[in-house]
Amino acid sequence: MKFDPEAWKARSREHFERAWHEGPTVLTPPRVGDLYPRLRYPAAAPHPVFAMVHRLRETYLRLGFTEICNPIIVEEKDVYRQFGPEASAVLDRVFYLGGLERPNQGIGREELEGIASITGKPVTPDEEARLRQILQEYKRSAIDGDDLVHATSQALGIDDGLTVEIYEKVFSAFRDLAPRSSRSTLRSHMTSGWFLTLSALWERSPLPLRLFSVDRCFRREQEEGPTRLMSYHSASCVVAGDDVTNEEGKAVAEALLSAFGFTDFRFRPDEKRSKYYMPDTQTEVYARHPVHDWVEVATFGMYSPSALAEYGIGIPVMNLGLGVERLAMITTSAQDIREMVFPQFHPRPLSDLEIARGVTVRSEPSTVEGRVLSRAIARTAREHAAETGPCSFVAYEGPLNGTKVRVLVEEQEEGARLLGPACGNEVFAYQGSILGVPDTPQWSAVRTEGVSCGISYLDAVSMLAAARIEGGAACQEPVHVQVKVAKLPSDINLRVADHVMRDITDRKKKVDVRGPVFFAARSEIL
Repeated sequence: MKFDPEAWKARSREHFERAWHEGPTVLTPPRVGDLYPRLRYPAAAPHPVFAMVHRLRETYLRLGFTEICNPIIVEEKDVYRQFGPEASAVLDRVFYLGGLERPNQGIGREELEGIASITGKPVTPDEEARLRQILQEYKRSAIDGDDLVHATSQALGIDDGLTVEIYEKVFSAFRDLAPRSSRSTLRSHMTSGWFLTLSALWERSPLPLRLFSVDRCFRREQEEGPTRLMSYHSASCVVAGDDVTNEEGKAVAEALLSAFGFTDFRFRPDEKRSKYYMPDTQTEVYARHPVHDWVEVATFGMYSPSALAEYGIGIPVMNLGLGVERLAMITTSAQDIREMVFPQFHPRPLSDLEIARGVTVRSEPSTVEGRVLSRAIARTAREHAAETGPCSFVAYEGPLNGTKVRVLVEEQEEGARLLGPACGNEVFAYQGSILGVPDTPQWSAVRTEGVSCGISYLDAVSMLAAARIEGGAACQEPVHVQVKVAKLPSDINLRVADHVMRDITDRKKKVDVRGPVFFAARSEIL
């Protein structure tokens, strides 16, 4: 069955038309598997941090908060306004933004000779004048860096590759560039943005203000570790109004965290006592989780009137914040924040279920008749497995790819059984390995504790035979398929996904599907 783009469009159109008439809802797009059932895609999975961001946003909105996008870039002077004398110590943990200054590159005899040696032709007076103009315009920011190489190529009549070589080898001012720091910083905590936002809103909006933001912050840690990263997400909110007190923080904390399964709450004074909070209002929130018992999950407090006055804010403000990664670690039982946030750099061993999903057949029939043929071959071979040769049994007779065929399962050697003993083996993922085992007491642990791949040797070679006979029928040619002793997965028509093989190799596990199969089938054109 081929992928049908029109069917995809029709399904999508149906979803969106229903949403238009029924109102906002969570749309479920049509599954590719519905339109092309033979495709096998891994299940989609959200990242735990962004899944937590999504849940926090939904919870804040249900609590009646309005979402705000706070500034990420904060000027150094604002850090001094918020922290006062403590700012010098605080600035040690922020990232300053830097950039490259635009160089003042001159054009002299040395540069002209260097350009000529690369292009293979002298620079004409007109080209020299245009090149000087381009470099001056770049210095004044009249030309963007993205356009500099192309503009130079046009002025000199050369391709961009030669121009890049000129900037690399001839123009020393570009080669010796070094970044310079500005006085702009990346916010290290959401509070830096809240002061700016509240300053712009508090006199222009009805009170009380109930605002939230779930966004990224940056902190220049001396070293990243199991509980801290240099970039993290803060889920922060403020409640600002004439009658706002610290009790508002307790209420918001309980309402917010109840949505994540926390039950009992404790509030303790925070000994850190940040300068932008009023004395004795900074509070740590501890919550009991059914699995993780008591954990610290949030901090809240009332902003200091002196810090608010720096921005002309004349109303009390309660601020609450929690680390998204911290909450995600608690709910997912993660032990190391680095492994949770960047799992691609900390690969975990595949489970037996994941390994089993990576074992598939290499060749299989593509038509309905071919799939019927595959099952018929397996059924006939299984029924007559103990018969001794020479023997032959008709498994199928009928149309196949427009040709009438007869398919036989046979054994030509005298005294040999129709099937070898390994044909009854099944494939299992067990303790990180892939094993083909029979149904005997010796292998009971593998069969009971392992995960079945859902494939027996006989099923796999029957699909191989059906696929090849199907191809022969299309050319009206008879086909003979024989499998003797299996040593590799490919010998019995199995494929192990590359990522599964990498995992097995890294862990020094094994793929063992060896065994005497001795299966044969052939087709006749009628």
